[in-house]
Amino acid sequence: MTSWLIGVGALSTAAVGLGVVTFGLLAARADVAVLGVPLVLSVVWGWFTRPGHGARVEVRHARAVAHTGRVHAVLTVDAEPGTETVRVRVTTAGYRERQAVLAARPGREIEMSVETARTGVQRLFRVDHLTDAFEQVASTGPALVGPLLVTVFPTARPLRQLPLPFRLQGLTGPHTSRRVGDGSDLHDVHQFTPGDRLRRIDWRVSARRSLDTSTGRLGTLYVRRTFATADATVMIVMDSRDDVGQDVSTWGGGETARRDEATSLDLAREAATSIARRYLDGGDRVGLEDLGRRRRPVPPSGGRRQLERIAQRLAILAPEGTPGPRERAPQVPSGALLVVCSTFLDDEAARIATQWRAQGHRVIAVDVLPVVRTDHLDDYQGTAYRLVRLERGIRLTDLRRSGVELVHWEGDPDGFGSPVPAGVDLLVLARARQRGPVRHR
Repeated sequence: MTSWLIGVGALSTAAVGLGVVTFGLLAARADVAVLGVPLVLSVVWGWFTRPGHGARVEVRHARAVAHTGRVHAVLTVDAEPGTETVRVRVTTAGYRERQAVLAARPGREIEMSVETARTGVQRLFRVDHLTDAFEQVASTGPALVGPLLVTVFPTARPLRQLPLPFRLQGLTGPHTSRRVGDGSDLHDVHQFTPGDRLRRIDWRVSARRSLDTSTGRLGTLYVRRTFATADATVMIVMDSRDDVGQDVSTWGGGETARRDEATSLDLAREAATSIARRYLDGGDRVGLEDLGRRRRPVPPSGGRRQLERIAQRLAILAPEGTPGPRERAPQVPSGALLVVCSTFLDDEAARIATQWRAQGHRVIAVDVLPVVRTDHLDDYQGTAYRLVRLERGIRLTDLRRSGVELVHWEGDPDGFGSPVPAGVDLLVLARARQRGPVRHR
């Protein structure tokens, strides 16, 4: 509970009143002494009739789920009778502070909002406040509420067409596999064998191929075999080892990226959420792995609950120190499609993606580097960036040559000249199943 303090203005008023009364008494001027009495009595009355405690101020979430764009919160002010005003100052890192003087009354709610392009766990809406009573005769000391921990989820982009693994391993699902089983697409017509279902007997083919006209009997029965249906297993691999913004001068640390600009990790969360939602809506199984943290991955599964698990795991991803390089690629399900979301600013993610491709997996590399700005760089920074860009370009070229399919989430972020366009048809380049390295003209 916040204790009350006598305001500076009240002390000044009481001092002036006491001075006037003292002067009047010393000068034997009762009329002058009477002038100071109301000043002293007003301060005394205000102090002894102050409320029991200052206003209770709380900050809470305005909505159950927050997405990129405008994030809302509610400031609640609950004041006792006798409290006059509540002075508040709302601050969030990266934004200008806002100050307001609120008329205190019980159960007052003020909606607050902030525009942000960042995702994940964010610290927003720090509120410093103090309460005034009886014309600021009594004031509470500064108190702090917040900042509020808000989990901001990315907004999923619509993706119309997505690639499939080279081999479908599931027993049932929305896709047509290459093995024989229950499905709708015709595979062939084959002789009846033990285990074939009677409802699949093709009587016309059986009569045409094995009918004995002299006896009217069928010698052999034939069945129609179809391609089995299966689901795809997709592993989304995040690279949370670094988080860079659009301004290249902030990559070395010391300066923070702007809050209204998405960083590489924000774009990676958006890409992973969009891809996971699209596959899960199609009936496939999706899992999540992180190269920046050595912890148990989210195993592949399907359904709406799986999307929530992936979204929660994505929200807490953040760079943690400098993790050591992995000696070998993480274990992934056999035949899975691997989608690696990384900036590819170093060799680690590219090396692991190449290992997976060499093991026979289909690998999609999603470049999540944001569109960079270099207009504020000095000569030394500009030279360093050109070297980083050159190394990155060589790294991406080697990825394509190894058979890894590469796309950019934000077009051509650093002017590398990639022939693959970006947009809502993110992975449209992978329409057909490809067996060898991707060739670009």
